[in-house]
Amino acid sequence: MFILDTDHLSFLERGSHPIGDRILARMKNVPDQCFATIISYEEQTRGWLGVLAKAKTIVDEIRAYEKLRAQLRNYCSINLLTFDELAATKFQELKRSKIRIATMDLKIASITLARDATLTTRNRSDFVKIPGLKLEDWTKE
Repeated sequence: MFILDTDHLSFLERGSHPIGDRILARMKNVPDQCFATIISYEEQTRGWLGVLAKAKTIVDEIRAYEKLRAQLRNYCSINLLTFDELAATKFQELKRSKIRIATMDLKIASITLARDATLTTRNRSDFVKIPGLKLEDWTKE
């Protein structure tokens, strides 16, 4: 099982892009084994809602809504993992160990550990701090 970190999902969201195409190719090699998390969905939704809130013109709003809709469409096409009790327990354990990474990253790592999955991410510098977390970077050839 592979869980795509928010950074990998952002490349997919951009449409035709060399790195996004590379990630898509990797996903096609492991059909039905790729997942996103509700945490990434929250992160990206908050981002697009922030863009929408800062829109200065109606044209800016239209573009922001188009991006928000595209993001929703992308999430409807991938299996989504929730932050359940097992992930919450892992999250609390990691918090107690005082690992210094962003809360949302810690939640994504918790979901990944709870499912004994591999996280695909470019953010190795933070995620390597988490014991037992398996990582791959699908943006590289």
